[in-house]
Amino acid sequence: MKKVRFLVILTVIAILMTLLAVPALAAADTTAAPADTAQTTEAAPADNGGSFAGTKALAVGMAIGLAAAGGAIGMGMVGGKAADGISRQPEMESKIRTSLMLTMVFIETAIIYALLVVILVIFVL
Repeated sequence: MKKVRFLVILTVIAILMTLLAVPALAAADTTAAPADTAQTTEAAPADNGGSFAGTKALAVGMAIGLAAAGGAIGMGMVGGKAADGISRQPEMESKIRTSLMLTMVFIETAIIYALLVVILVIFVL
């Protein structure tokens, strides 16, 4: 029951963060022509730069947030299980600690890869 309640609260928070981020990322219309210029009959090409930038910022924020949250949850679970294992078998402390550190390194590497992907999305796309 606690897991279901936690997942519901986490989902509501994610939805609220997404909805509240949209107005902050909205771009103002700065492409309006001055009143003294002559109007042409040709339609100007649509500028989608503002909406793409907002979408990109939202995707980047969600990607790094999910990667960091997933890594933090994974590290917490691994650390808790390692502490539980050490408390049950104190003589295996060195082997459990070695396995714990190796697992933490792999989890942190996955988070760093997500950060690199986000940086690529920001500067390349």
